Amino acid sequence: MEKAILGKKVGMTQIFDDKGNVIPVTVVKAGPCTVIQKKTEETDGYRALQVGFEDQKEQRANKPKSGHFKKAGTTPKKYLKELPLSSVEEYEVGQEIKADIFETGDLVDVTGISKGKGFTGSIKRHGQRRGPMTHGSHYHRGPGSMGSIDAARVFKGRPLPGRKGGDRVTVQKLSVAKVYPDKDLILIRGSVPGPRGVLLVIKDTTKKNG
Repeated sequence: MEKAILGKKVGMTQIFDDKGNVIPVTVVKAGPCTVIQKKTEETDGYRALQVGFEDQKEQRANKPKSGHFKKAGTTPKKYLKELPLSSVEEYEVGQEIKADIFETGDLVDVTGISKGKGFTGSIKRHGQRRGPMTHGSHYHRGPGSMGSIDAARVFKGRPLPGRKGGDRVTVQKLSVAKVYPDKDLILIRGSVPGPRGVLLVIKDTTKKNG
């Protein structure tokens, strides 16, 4: 990974290209992120940047966190995350990473927590068919047969009702439609995981040649 940034999903809208075609985009408030700590192979056994995003009130940070941010010369941050960048040496503690690291046309992978749907049935959760609704059928939206009756248990992997959504999801190879560095906004073509306000990690795609 060469470049990455933290952001928050603002919502979706549409823009027009030079030919007048409508392009659906997701608006992301990206950065500025502050470099809090540099992880190196000599000191930590791996390479990464620890970055903070969004200011937090002083009284909401405990003493260890307050000291950690004070050492970096910055105010407490609401979100703290490690980005395994290959170019750790190019950054300094306290430096800001802004939306202008990306340009129009860049391909990115976006990671976030998908929308939680709560407890759902097997039809909504797995796209199963329902049973017949007429001719005296009393089996409409059930999960179907549980399989072997001798096992006295339900085998793993059965598509049963349960919690849907709320998972960590990555959508790969999305295109950056436009960047507004002065407003810290990145417009990404298409949709990204999660509801409005969800924390996102935007990084250069791993499928550049895929």
